[in-house]
Amino acid sequence: MRKARIFVTLIVINILLLLLNICIGSVGFFLADVMVNDTYMRIVMDIRLPRALSALLLGGALSLSGFLLQTFFHNPIAGPFVLGISSGAKMVVAIIMVFMTGMGYFASSLCLIAGAFVGALLSMGFVLILSRKTGNMGMLIVAGVMIGYICSAITDIVITFANDADIVNLHSWSRGSFSGMTWDGVLICLIFVSITFILVFMLSKPLNAYRMGDSYALSLGVDVRRLRIEIIVLSGLLSAVIVAFAGPISFVGVAAPHITKKMLGTGEPVIMIPACFLTGGAFCLLSDLIARTVCAPTELSISTVTAIFGVPVVLMVMLEKRRGGLE
Repeated sequence: MRKARIFVTLIVINILLLLLNICIGSVGFFLADVMVNDTYMRIVMDIRLPRALSALLLGGALSLSGFLLQTFFHNPIAGPFVLGISSGAKMVVAIIMVFMTGMGYFASSLCLIAGAFVGALLSMGFVLILSRKTGNMGMLIVAGVMIGYICSAITDIVITFANDADIVNLHSWSRGSFSGMTWDGVLICLIFVSITFILVFMLSKPLNAYRMGDSYALSLGVDVRRLRIEIIVLSGLLSAVIVAFAGPISFVGVAAPHITKKMLGTGEPVIMIPACFLTGGAFCLLSDLIARTVCAPTELSISTVTAIFGVPVVLMVMLEKRRGGLE
């Protein structure tokens, strides 16, 4: 019963934040005004609603990707941003965007997602190699951060070769932003995220066994090798969609799963998967609302806001883990 109330609360919070994102901005209005004012209707339908829906979808996807990576590495602070996976995806997308625009071509959404997926898998590959070389998860996180710095440095170098007209947009995207989302982009995000969500949810049972340890999972007949590949592919796909449309967004993938677990008091995937999605969506909706309004008319990077909220959660998790180890 308690879990059901939490789910209802998360759904209500997402709806309220969605409405606030629609109504609050440089031009503020009540929802009822939209029905009688064509200008407000265009603002909502062309700008604010696509942006809010993309924040909901991609925030949920980012949280879900973090949950998969934390389960895979058995590490509470693993996440696509922390492990450098988002930075690898960003690097390849930046290369594609600069190369395509330089040649006079338009990079389609599917092309960017494919490029981001390749970049995510490349970074994940380096992380996996390092994880085999060291059993120290602390060193693994440090290695992931270093990979992220290298990929970000290459991205910055690539962006300097972009046309002057594209540099501003590329810089904004490389720092994370939901601005400029269109209905076509929302539709593509919805298709990819929905399919991936269903596939992840179908893995609930083997994931529950896997989080108890490899030996336990094998004793229940789980093909651990296959499951690991599926986790890598699905988390990489989720990260790719996020980076292709919004750029790298920090700490949501680490913080949102822990907030969810604290609220529910359980780590069972069948419950955590949908709850993580809702928490991540609410996290990004709130962060994007703050990014748009707190320094208006200047807009903050979404990663700036998510870091402010996410870093304290990560530090709390690290302190709790250390206390648990000492005990």
